[in-house]
Amino acid sequence: MKKIHLGFIVVIGLVLISSVGYGLLHLYTDQTKLPKGVVVSGWDVGGQEAQTVLEELEQRLNTMQDVRLELQADGLKGQTEQLSLGEAGVTFHAEEFIDAVNKLSEGDIWTRAMYRKNFERNFELSAHWNRDVLKARYSEEWEKKRFGEPVNAVRSISEDDVVRYTPERTAYRIDWPLFYDRFSAAIPGEFSDLEAGQQEGIAVELPLTLMQPAQTVKSLKAEGIERKIIETSTSLGASAPGRVHNVTAAAKAVDGMILKPGDEFNYAHIIEIAEKEYGFQEAPVIVNGRLVPGIGGGICQVSSTVYHAALLIGLEITERRNHSLPVSYMPKGQDATFAEGAINFRFRNNTGKHLLIRSEVINGTLTLKMFGTFPENTVYELESKTVETLPSPEKIIHNAALPPGFRQVIQNGKPGYVVETYRTKKVNGSVVETERISKDTYRAQSSIIAINPKGAGMPEAPETPQEKIVEDGISTDTP
Repeated sequence: MKKIHLGFIVVIGLVLISSVGYGLLHLYTDQTKLPKGVVVSGWDVGGQEAQTVLEELEQRLNTMQDVRLELQADGLKGQTEQLSLGEAGVTFHAEEFIDAVNKLSEGDIWTRAMYRKNFERNFELSAHWNRDVLKARYSEEWEKKRFGEPVNAVRSISEDDVVRYTPERTAYRIDWPLFYDRFSAAIPGEFSDLEAGQQEGIAVELPLTLMQPAQTVKSLKAEGIERKIIETSTSLGASAPGRVHNVTAAAKAVDGMILKPGDEFNYAHIIEIAEKEYGFQEAPVIVNGRLVPGIGGGICQVSSTVYHAALLIGLEITERRNHSLPVSYMPKGQDATFAEGAINFRFRNNTGKHLLIRSEVINGTLTLKMFGTFPENTVYELESKTVETLPSPEKIIHNAALPPGFRQVIQNGKPGYVVETYRTKKVNGSVVETERISKDTYRAQSSIIAINPKGAGMPEAPETPQEKIVEDGISTDTP
């Protein structure tokens, strides 16, 4: 009987002990306060009500974005930007701590007890920065308004033919990679940092870099357009208004052209520009060795003047042909004709530097100038020699109204010429090279003689079909 009582007492004791232990365990796990010694980014929350801490944490996180941020532009006094951390795209989070607090009330009693016993004592804030927010706020348009835009340097030619430069203007732009590093380092990592920031604000230097324009004085000077290296002029004489217009149009199309080293001057392209922008007017053109009414007459005065200048500075002529008739404004052998789709004038810039061409028509004179790099001790001289004079042939036509045997001169002929042109190069006054650059033939113009075919014994000259090539213009008045 005593054994039964003793066993009963032991059982009752164990039940009581278990009940007390279980009750104590409940008391331990059901605590609403955080374990002691818990710190969140410098904020001691140990022993405080968990719910109160979470509410205050939310308030702190919500107010952190309001901390004042001052961006101070490097090297620019008074150039500052005021905004908040939130406006800069910064948000703060404490997910690890919040998750840990929530786990204190999750799971069974034993899980909660073990989690509380092993509860982490140190937690850190996490800051997230959306860089796109700040990049959008200080966009390229903002930079242009705040700092302006870079302006290219400008090269100009003075009235006395001196090359002058207007300096470029630079403009500041944000150095984003460096700014990202600076801003990231300035973002608060502790609540204590944040509290200090709320009082004083956070200052970050806004790094700037100078943005250069595409064209600077240095880059322009490197092109080598140093000075005027050649000037040549030709007279328009008593040209009719239509011809003056055509020469002026072609001169305007050439004016301001810059050839890079190795670039080719293509007169066909010049004519396309002139026709499109200014149009051509009626003026005589050359067709098969005769002057006839046409459109664009006179345009070859520009190509010839350019050719003459190109010869005098040793440029590489890649395509050129003389007129079929001598021209009044240029020595024989030194002209360059043009026929659309048939004859072109081209040269290559072989100076090794850029070449600027200026041309204009003033008071009946076409003046062409080239600016670039050319040795001051070097000159080229031209000499054209007529090596053969070609007799004028006769062209016989019949006119029955004339007396038998009578000859009527309808048109006087003109002789033709074979001309050789030589170019001599001199350095420091001494001849170093002489070369023949062309051998040109100028067609003789026929004398046209009318006779009465009866008893004349002279047949009428048959017309020989010829390809119609329009020189010194773009078209004839008649097909």
